[in-house]
Amino acid sequence: MKNATIFELIHTMEKVNNNMLLDWKRRFKEDIGISHILVLHFVEENGMSRPSDIAIHLGFAPASITYLLGKLIDKEYCTRELDESDGRVSYLKITDSGRAVLKIAESKGSEMRQSFLNTLTEDDRQQLFRIYEKLL
Repeated sequence: MKNATIFELIHTMEKVNNNMLLDWKRRFKEDIGISHILVLHFVEENGMSRPSDIAIHLGFAPASITYLLGKLIDKEYCTRELDESDGRVSYLKITDSGRAVLKIAESKGSEMRQSFLNTLTEDDRQQLFRIYEKLL
């Protein structure tokens, strides 16, 4: 890929991402997407969280976080808790079923990482992630 154009680079990156998404959908049978898993992981790691904090951390627009939270609440993976001192403020709290689905997702993600990135060394994988972070 010597002297590849930006279009060839974008096309290659899209193909890799699409293959990963298709593999993810094949492995993970729940009716939620990767963005939902990111929200669950954030709340599991950080405890009860304000939707605005989740959106900022994950880089989601307010409308997107509202949609994501709605689905997580409908599926009872999370609950919305009102602040006791200010009823205008709400927090997202992960439920036991949310933790269970997160655990399944993490297990499937680990399997996927091992099979999808098995042609790369651990150093290659870390370098790939660093490159993507730099490009962001």
